[in-house]
Amino acid sequence: MKGAKNFHRGLKALALVLLFVFSGSSAGAWLVTYKEQYFRLYHIHYNQYPDDTMENIYWLEKAVKADFCNPLYALALIENEVQWEKYRYLFNMHINLKLAEQYLYLGNKWNKRRAYFYNAPWKEQNLESLETAETCFRTALFYWEEAEAWAGKVRESRFRYINLVRVQNWEDEVFRMETGALDYAKTIGRELRFLQDVRDRFQAMDENTY
Repeated sequence: MKGAKNFHRGLKALALVLLFVFSGSSAGAWLVTYKEQYFRLYHIHYNQYPDDTMENIYWLEKAVKADFCNPLYALALIENEVQWEKYRYLFNMHINLKLAEQYLYLGNKWNKRRAYFYNAPWKEQNLESLETAETCFRTALFYWEEAEAWAGKVRESRFRYINLVRVQNWEDEVFRMETGALDYAKTIGRELRFLQDVRDRFQAMDENTY
């Protein structure tokens, strides 16, 4: 549990730092309010360090909770109410998909691929790291299931002939999820099985042997 607490403490600390930065800005600064604004703050780093990933998670989770902007300022061309509805479902699916992806990245930073015999003196530290990785993977699974639920709404028959070209990559994600080409549940399940195998090996070690 200690590893999981440290992980969540790290996210809270980052949130406080970012909140301080934005609250300390001048009155004329850009006010971040809507989903689309928070989403624009999410970006892929060349080197995905844990702090970079936690920053992305912070912005994406803020986007999940925020309201949509006026359709006039949407990331896709919206001309009627049905397009607007599909856009909202697509957006929510994509954000949850990106959160699943980011938590997978984060989990892999703490995951241990091997339990070498000479790591026995650091058995507890390794087990703590694995616990943090498991927390990340299970959170990734939660967001993947949320993404699947939103994708199910997008696939309703009334949206079949509506294609939002400006977010074609989101449309493609729905198709890839439907065909199984994109399946984070399978990836996460595999990671959790490997993690448990490594955990079992560490737990069987005698840390006083070496």
